[in-house]
Amino acid sequence: MRRKLWLGVLIFALVLTAWNAGLLADSAGARPEGHGKVQNVIFMIGDGFSAAYATNYRLYKGDRPTLFDQTLSGMIRTASADNAVTDSAAAATAMATGVKTNNDMVGMAPDGKKLKTILEAAKESGKSTGLVSTSSVTHATPASFAAKVPDRDDEVAIAPQMLGKPDVLLGGGKQFFLPESEGGKQPERNLIEEARAQGYQVLENRDQLLKAKGKKLLGLFADEGMAPELDRDKSKEPSLAEMTRTAINTLKTNKKGFFLMVEGSQIDWGGHDNDAAWAMKETEAFEEAFRVAVDFAKRDGRTLVVVTGDHDTGGMSVGGYNEYKNRAEILRNVTATGQFMAAQIDEKGSNIREVLKKYAKIDLTDEEVEQIRNAENRKLAINRVISRRAYIGWTSTAHTGVNLPVYSYGKGSDLFQGWMDNTDLPKRMAQAMKIEFKQK
Repeated sequence: MRRKLWLGVLIFALVLTAWNAGLLADSAGARPEGHGKVQNVIFMIGDGFSAAYATNYRLYKGDRPTLFDQTLSGMIRTASADNAVTDSAAAATAMATGVKTNNDMVGMAPDGKKLKTILEAAKESGKSTGLVSTSSVTHATPASFAAKVPDRDDEVAIAPQMLGKPDVLLGGGKQFFLPESEGGKQPERNLIEEARAQGYQVLENRDQLLKAKGKKLLGLFADEGMAPELDRDKSKEPSLAEMTRTAINTLKTNKKGFFLMVEGSQIDWGGHDNDAAWAMKETEAFEEAFRVAVDFAKRDGRTLVVVTGDHDTGGMSVGGYNEYKNRAEILRNVTATGQFMAAQIDEKGSNIREVLKKYAKIDLTDEEVEQIRNAENRKLAINRVISRRAYIGWTSTAHTGVNLPVYSYGKGSDLFQGWMDNTDLPKRMAQAMKIEFKQK
């Protein structure tokens, strides 16, 4: 009798395990693995995104599982060649070339040697390529996959190098493609007209993006960075998910496959401003784009999706202020960035209560009103009041050097498990695609 009982328990346990495995197989985050050749790679970088952002984001959503939770696979070290705390240029260069460089350098080794990128290697193998970003497309992260300059701030020099390498280039930064005679930053060249001559379909708004038909796309939706997700005019500027979907649909027509890098740029910008609501809204937009990539990989069966950050920004904490609390969910009531709210406050600060009530649903105390009114930087003061209400702490307005989580989905995702350096990522992507990728 006892033997039958134990046999029944064992059978039940096996059935339960199989049932749970079936549930996971149907979930968005299941990680089908395989050692066969990967046709397509979608590499997604959440600028400034770390485990603290991922944790606060889960709480922001009401402590519900996220796509990040379901696809966690490893962790990376982020240090640059000359600093334990990297900037975006050095971090992106490491993840594009497999080589450490100094902060501020784009696509170059510390000695100035120009480096081959994983995007360029994919293109040489016959694949289509794309870069998508909510910053300027000439900003440090996208630039590191296609340009070579010693100083990331030289976006005028970066812009001409961005044409011709990616078949799809979507984001902000229109001013860097226009001549000074037309209000741009280029001394003489009109890079938009040059792009048209190279066969690019030029897009300037959301409607044009959604109707895009060309095989090569240049979408410049803002003069500089695109609008924060909290402040975005949805009738004019596309979302990161919409740009990602259009990029995939354009690139997938190449039978040899594609490489696509997608950056959620403004997670970082929210972190620099200690604006927890902005950072969480950008993380939400990034997850939506991640879901677009995973849904495609699910249907396609030959696509690898890899997601990570380039560094942590702001030293965000989960809880703080000497209390055992977190109320990240209240950030869902915030409908504008701190910089937008600060711009609505009059010089004397007589309408501070009204502005915070309207855009953050917060009834300020007298002490908080004075804190904002007397601050040298009202934007930062607003953000710190809101962060304190949410029990989200900050240690900096710059970057920190903590290790970052890596997420992966699809064929080849087994290559991205465990501890890695950020320089390992492009090498393993090349391994998955079975393409040659070596520095000379």
